[in-house]
Parts: sequence; C-alpha cells; structure tokens
Amino acid sequence: MDRSPLLVVLVCALLNSSPLRGEEVRVRHTEGLVHGFLVLRTLEGNTLAEGDLTEVANGETVTNHLVFRFRDGSLHDETAVFSQNRSFRLLKDHLVQKGPAFKHPVDVSIDTSKGEVAVRYGADNGKEKVTTAHLDLPVDVANGMVFTLLKNIHPETQQTKVSMVAVTPKPRLVKLSITPGAEEVFSTVQSRRKAIRYDVNVEIGGMTGLLAHLFGKVPPTTRVWILMSDVPAFVKSEGPLFMGGPIWRIELATPVWPTTAATDAKEKDPKQ
Repeated sequence: MDRSPLLVVLVCALLNSSPLRGEEVRVRHTEGLVHGFLVLRTLEGNTLAEGDLTEVANGETVTNHLVFRFRDGSLHDETAVFSQNRSFRLLKDHLVQKGPAFKHPVDVSIDTSKGEVAVRYGADNGKEKVTTAHLDLPVDVANGMVFTLLKNIHPETQQTKVSMVAVTPKPRLVKLSITPGAEEVFSTVQSRRKAIRYDVNVEIGGMTGLLAHLFGKVPPTTRVWILMSDVPAFVKSEGPLFMGGPIWRIELATPVWPTTAATDAKEKDPKQ
C-alpha cells in the first residue's frame, strides 16, 4: 500500500489543526548583556558545529543572536528581537539555515507588528519557493525565545503552552506544550549542581494525533536542562533544529587554552 498520499493528508492536517489557546510567559528574570559559547553535537558525541549566543538589552527591548557554524560549511543563524515588559513578547525573528546539514535551506522573517511571515524555502527539486503570508499572530509566539522562556517558567508550573510559527513552505501556527520533568544532578569541576529538565512537545490532538501516531510522524520531544538557582541558566538541550531533522545536543563549550613547554615549565617552577 502506498502511504505517500495519506502522509500528505497527515502533514496538512497537522499544520492546519486549530491550536489551543496559549499564554504569555511572565518576566521573572530580566535579560541583559550575554556572550556564551556553545557546541552542537550528535547524541553519540560527534561535534557538528561551534556556536555563539549573544544578547544585548536596550531598555525593554532585547536582541538575541544564536549562530552555529558547521564543520561542513552549513550555517544556522537566528536573530530574535523581543520586549520584556512584564511578559516576554516577540517583535521580530529572522532565521537562516543553509548548507549540507539542512535538507531544505530556509530564510524566514517574522514581523509580529505587521502579522507578516516571509519564507524562502528550498524544495526537493532544487527550486526555491518564496511565500509571504499574513497571519493573526498571537502575543505568545515563541520563535527564537524558547530558552529564554524556560528560564522564566516556574518549575512548579505543570504545563505552559505557547505558539510557534512552523518553518514550512507555507508558514503555519502550531502549539508547543512545555512541562517540567525530572530534577537531574550534574557537576562543574568538583561542584554538584541541579538542573530541571523541561520537555517541549508539539501538541497534536483529535484525528490528527491519531494519524500521527499511526504513521510514526509525531514530532520528537525536545528536552532542555535549566540550572536550578536564583539565577537560572541554560545547561543543555536535545532536540531537532528543523522539522523532521535528527536529534542534536546543544551544550556549553569549554574554553581551551594553548599550552607551550615554557608555560608548563613556569607552572612547575614559578621562580623561572
């Protein structure tokens, strides 16, 4: 039996399903000046890309820039601009994914003030599809902000739902369901610390959910670990960077300093 037509129906049903009501995430910790170093790996530990996360706040407006430069020349580059007045609200988001690591290169711009989403999408036949859509974007759109939101969701909140613009040839709104998972222990040098794991899922209900389970097309859970502290921080995540993509791990990178024989000798004998 050829399941291809049924899979097309499934995907259309998923992207056109009516999303449940979402909610804005309240600001518990304001964002500021940040520059973090990240690494992107497979679950087996193979390094794929190095990354930088920078953030600059100008009054109530924050610009967050995440970039991964792959060893094979691929690029993941996303800039999100959002406000943090009582609650977080996306203003603009620009995502570029291109290179061998991505089956479909994309260039997506979201402007919430205009309700406009512009998409340049590389199709299977090598041709580029260009679409500009006007959507009724809710105030809880979370593109480019998920890590920030997770630092501000109280661990005792049983479930949080936010909206997300799905990156497809024709942009659609989907819902993300965020639930706290287990507390896990990790260490930094010799210090034991605790992180809480958040599970992020695309919600599929009704007949669409049944078909998704039937054909094994339920999007995988993205897991994000946040440091449990008065000053919460991102620790790592495991999930796909694009729809239908493999599960990759994002972690904090450890600085490596060049070592010379002279430096080693001086450390052994400070009198030198």
